[in-house]
Amino acid sequence: MVTGAGSGIGRAVCLALAERGARLGVVDLDGDAARSVAEQATTRGAATAAPVSCDVSAEGAVREAFDTVTRTVGAPTRVFANAGTEINAPLHEFDVDTWRRVIEVNLIGVFLTCREALRRLVADGRAGSVVCTSSPAAFVGHSGGGNSAYAASKGGVSAFIRSAALDYAPYGIRVNAVVPGATDTAMLVNGVAYDARKDEIERIREAAKAQVPLGRLARPDEVAAAVLWLLSDESSYVTGSHLICDGGLMAKSANDF
Repeated sequence: MVTGAGSGIGRAVCLALAERGARLGVVDLDGDAARSVAEQATTRGAATAAPVSCDVSAEGAVREAFDTVTRTVGAPTRVFANAGTEINAPLHEFDVDTWRRVIEVNLIGVFLTCREALRRLVADGRAGSVVCTSSPAAFVGHSGGGNSAYAASKGGVSAFIRSAALDYAPYGIRVNAVVPGATDTAMLVNGVAYDARKDEIERIREAAKAQVPLGRLARPDEVAAAVLWLLSDESSYVTGSHLICDGGLMAKSANDF
């Protein structure tokens, strides 16, 4: 089961799992996007793919999404809690409703998704793997600025996975986080006005690339490969960890000598 599956990294994870014949719950706020990815997953080899529209910040909606996925493709033992949003502004200009929405989607959404997964795994006596999406913003300041709400939400995710990993290790359930750096997805330029010129969007993309030691943006499929490893039994002794997939961004000193 993948949340935020309608685009970007979530979509890439669904398609990579599809190529391995997985049964998929494709969950996204945008129902049309979820249906499109489910169709693509089926053509890529998924045994079955069920699209579900869900606002992960709504408790009842998350419960219903798990019910739908369980009924149509089977109870999920591998869950990628990936749905997120990014809204940037100088802190002194942030209104509380916007701040709250970022926290609701990025942190409460992860909590609700993981809680529902964990409840069901524990009740059924099954082991499993849960992966959450964190960010370098959880660990270091964002050079673009105005990132306080997003950073706070992702910092919460990183603290959350460590605690959950300890609590559920006795059940054979692993909880980890992937930490993508600048990735070539729509979210990379979410802070740009919707009517911004193409050259302005390209300027932001080039500025992001310049910060990365590998000198380029990540492809969504590269981050998906990291997620698949954490979901799989190949990482069977890994829990409470962060898999950093950022092209060396967090390893780089702020000082260029």
